[in-house]
Amino acid sequence: MKAIRRFTVRPVLPEPLRPLSDLARNLRWSWHTETRDLFQSVDPERWAASGGDPVRLLGSVRPARLAELAEDRRFLRRLTAVADDLHDYVSGERWYQAHPGELPAAVAYFSPEFGITAALPQYSGGLGILAGDHLKAASDLGVPLIGVGLLYRHGYFRQTLSRDGWQQEHYPVLDPNELPVALLKEADGTPARVSLALPGGTQLHARIWLAQVGRVPLLMLDSDVEENGLGERGVTDRLYGGGSEHRLLQEMLLGIGGVRAVRTYCRLTGHADPEVFHTNEGHAGFLGLERIAELCDQGLDFDAGLEAVRAGTVFTTHTPVPAGIDRFDRELVARHFGPDAELPRLDVGRILALGMETYPGGEPNLFNMAVMGLRLAQRANGVSLLHGQVSREMFSGLWPGFDPEEVPITSVTNGVHAPTWVAPEVFRLGARQIGAQRTEDALTVGGSERWDSVGDIPDQDVWDLRRTLREQLVTEVRERLRASWRQRGAGTAELGWIDGVLDPDVLTIGFARRVPSYKRLTLMLRDRDRLMELLLHPERPIQIVVAGKAHPADDGGKRLVQELVRFADDPRVRHRIVFLPDYGMAMAQKLYPGCDIWLNNPLRPLEACGTSGMKAALNGCLNLSVLDGWWDEWFQPDFGWAIPTADGAGTDPDRRDDIEAEALYDLLEQRVTPRFYERGQGGLPDRWIEMVRQTLTLLGPKVLAGRMVREYVERLYAPAAHAHRTMNPDRARELAEWKARVRAQWHGVTVDHVETTTATTTAELGTTLGLRVHVGLGALGPDDVEVQALSGRVDEEDRIADVTTVPLKPVGGPDPEGRWVYEGPLSLDRTGPFGYTVRILPSHRLLASGAELGMVAVPSEDGVEGAGLLMR
Repeated sequence: MKAIRRFTVRPVLPEPLRPLSDLARNLRWSWHTETRDLFQSVDPERWAASGGDPVRLLGSVRPARLAELAEDRRFLRRLTAVADDLHDYVSGERWYQAHPGELPAAVAYFSPEFGITAALPQYSGGLGILAGDHLKAASDLGVPLIGVGLLYRHGYFRQTLSRDGWQQEHYPVLDPNELPVALLKEADGTPARVSLALPGGTQLHARIWLAQVGRVPLLMLDSDVEENGLGERGVTDRLYGGGSEHRLLQEMLLGIGGVRAVRTYCRLTGHADPEVFHTNEGHAGFLGLERIAELCDQGLDFDAGLEAVRAGTVFTTHTPVPAGIDRFDRELVARHFGPDAELPRLDVGRILALGMETYPGGEPNLFNMAVMGLRLAQRANGVSLLHGQVSREMFSGLWPGFDPEEVPITSVTNGVHAPTWVAPEVFRLGARQIGAQRTEDALTVGGSERWDSVGDIPDQDVWDLRRTLREQLVTEVRERLRASWRQRGAGTAELGWIDGVLDPDVLTIGFARRVPSYKRLTLMLRDRDRLMELLLHPERPIQIVVAGKAHPADDGGKRLVQELVRFADDPRVRHRIVFLPDYGMAMAQKLYPGCDIWLNNPLRPLEACGTSGMKAALNGCLNLSVLDGWWDEWFQPDFGWAIPTADGAGTDPDRRDDIEAEALYDLLEQRVTPRFYERGQGGLPDRWIEMVRQTLTLLGPKVLAGRMVREYVERLYAPAAHAHRTMNPDRARELAEWKARVRAQWHGVTVDHVETTTATTTAELGTTLGLRVHVGLGALGPDDVEVQALSGRVDEEDRIADVTTVPLKPVGGPDPEGRWVYEGPLSLDRTGPFGYTVRILPSHRLLASGAELGMVAVPSEDGVEGAGLLMR
């Protein structure tokens, strides 16, 4: 018999146990060991069966056991201590409250996915895990963040394998009543709602689920409500599913509906309204349109509203390739906005212009979400130093006339939430050394450059820890591998070999991530004979644990998975290499600590950051990686290895893979395995242990999400809040009108003549030359522009590098022809080929950057006298 309806019957907790409900509903338990230990002690078997999910645990525990615990004074003392600790955590002052300077009253953080815990499966990969870690670190630091996302009824897919190794997807239905979330309700007890207008007069309704992530509320919009038609109910069915219109509706609900959900939450709870809106990738970019519409309702026009919204908006890009950006047909977007659809007060043409690819090579008929995100945000960043550079080059067409290094996109390198990813055994070793509170502070708040106390831990303790973690991984792998083979149709009699899979004393390599082609899952298979030799070496063998999901629509990625699985199925090597299906947070938390080496071999520079190696490093695992993402920034030979790359412009892709695979095998054979297996006088691998120590000492403080969030607060959120407060309606109108005037008159701005106090082509170091520049400003005046001299070393094509910029000052008024003279010094402060140029930029006190308008005037070839190269 099949039930026609299901619902969850919750137990009624005895009064003394009521705090258990609050503890289960605050997701801090997902990274707080004492809370998890408390729930485990309620019923260890049911805790394991629930997958470590307190909500499921409390829904299944026997009433007799609850009555027993309600009389257990020892348990009640522990419960009181843990509940009091949570109260102190969510209400006490933390780093943010003690920070000097004016910080935002609140920040709204939008992301299409959030990886908080396996018990709330609303993530697909690195973007979601990063967003979850961002929320957790903000909570630890006391940052008043409000998270905004969608609640997907099927989450991301669950992955199994067919008998022949082909990826199969399953979409289990998630019942929100069985998740650690609660409905946001109006004062009268009815569910709070937001609605979007759709073409044809229909509506998209969504209710708001609230997940409490420590101190941080996470609002999740759910369209599966009875008022919606069948199509609208399915808008939040699954993460990254459906066609273009489905994705567009998801992103409109996330951005526009998300702002409305934030307003509703603040109205109902008294939470401070956000002064800063942070969009994690372009998916939530429509939030800027909703905020412009709010301001238009208050009397601003579109241009002034745009300036006010930009001031308080931060945009983070995570993709290093144009193909990773959501782009929609212009006509599709146009149909969903305007008088007969959403935001009827805004001109559809103005909306479309925000997403237009108005640069060389751009597609005029596509609406680009990242382009809109950049135009709606005064501050933008990539997620590693290298990715910031890649992003400036990728989006430089939006700022014509500026070198990529001047494009106003900075970088904040990602970090990971240590309490989530550090194994309890690693934490306990640190606590033994410096105490539990100092260890917790070091892992959450951070702030130190080095963790020197790691140097005092005895070598034997470090090595024993590494072996314990490796042994735990071996046990975990065997359990998961057995379950996987059963799903693939194998019987018990076929699976005796699994008891011999992996060895707790063999060098263990981990490789786990999504499976797009650029991450090169199968690079290790380039020379299978060579890989077999490494796996089966009689004295220095290696073993490899691989996991990862291909996107359901990516057959190329699925073929890579199948190729890897078929190799791992080979009876000759299956005890040394395994593929584990259904990679997710629960698996990852065992995988990172248990590996000795974390392997990463993407095509450089296509890895924006790549945080899995950071999580491994926090557990004393060494990185073996291509110099891409964060590893390019922080690699040192003291604590890992760099795989050489063959990324020259003329290298054939197949040839490149061959060269880089060969380099990987050489590193493993000649440098990595000897270091792991060679023993010093005390019988320990002294040099390996020292690399583990250096990883923890030098990398540990850098890779923290606490460090990342502090950088966001200080470098992006605080300036954005200041700009938001400064940009009152009058100033927004002033800036919008000024920009319109400058754009209309810029054609009249020219650099007419440049001269120096010397006409020679050589000069001595330390000399200061005088520059005199004649400029035309047309209908603009000196208050509207800045005239600059730029100087520095030059290459063979006279391009200036390591630029020094000096503003020049106007001398007197305009001449009879309306030209102005600007003068200033030019210091010859370095030897060798040296050059300079002059340019004019728009200038206004409310601009965040001189490049903001993407407008610049430079000398024509015949306007230069005595200028050019010096000290050749």
